[in-house]
Amino acid sequence: MFRNAIVRKPAFSLKEGLTTSDLGKPDYYLASEQHKLYTETLIRLGLKVKVLPENELFPDSVFIEDIALCTQSCAVITRPGATTRRGETDGIREVLEEFYTIIEEIIYPGTLEAGDVMMAGDKFFIGISDRTNEAGAEQLTAILARYGMKGIKVPLKKLLHLKSGISCLENNTILVCGELTNRSEFAGYNIIVVDEDECYAANSLWINGTVIIPHGFPETRKKIEKAGYETIIIDVSEFRKVDGGISCLSLRF
Repeated sequence: MFRNAIVRKPAFSLKEGLTTSDLGKPDYYLASEQHKLYTETLIRLGLKVKVLPENELFPDSVFIEDIALCTQSCAVITRPGATTRRGETDGIREVLEEFYTIIEEIIYPGTLEAGDVMMAGDKFFIGISDRTNEAGAEQLTAILARYGMKGIKVPLKKLLHLKSGISCLENNTILVCGELTNRSEFAGYNIIVVDEDECYAANSLWINGTVIIPHGFPETRKKIEKAGYETIIIDVSEFRKVDGGISCLSLRF
């Protein structure tokens, strides 16, 4: 169960965020409304949410998930693989200290963005991507091991982040799409396969028994509900334009 979340308001500079999409520039005002609804949804699901102010120096800073990993035993400050995002970690230690007594950190030559890390109980699947390298994954695995948790590396070929194509819905169930379908790393889990044309919805978010799904993916919603989950649909269209998904917008613990 999650009790807390940390979010950061979108900056007006969001339109300059890194992207691989051809969906156009995000509308700051609509993004702000969508972020407000997202935050209200987390509160509605029982979380106490700390809202950080926007950081205009970093267009992608609204995607706060990438700069820290919050586990049951410790928090880990990451070292983003995108060099333009490195400064986003400034000040996050002080924020995390409100909740954690133990804070670890990924250091050079490691790179790691927590969008590449999926928690499933005491297991943490770590995507090896353009943003997270082997050194970063090895550092995180060693950190987790110190606290009785396990890191499992998952090499990626196409996805920006691991969680661009996978979500843990708890109850031993995983939502997957694309290159993560039929992977041996996820043997033993109940797998819900997302259709290729709805792959964006593979990044959905389980919060205390309810799954938050992005708007516009009805087949994925049907599959999740058929598996026994309650769902909430929210629109994150403006964040999709800069490669952001549902989970990217918060730290949860």
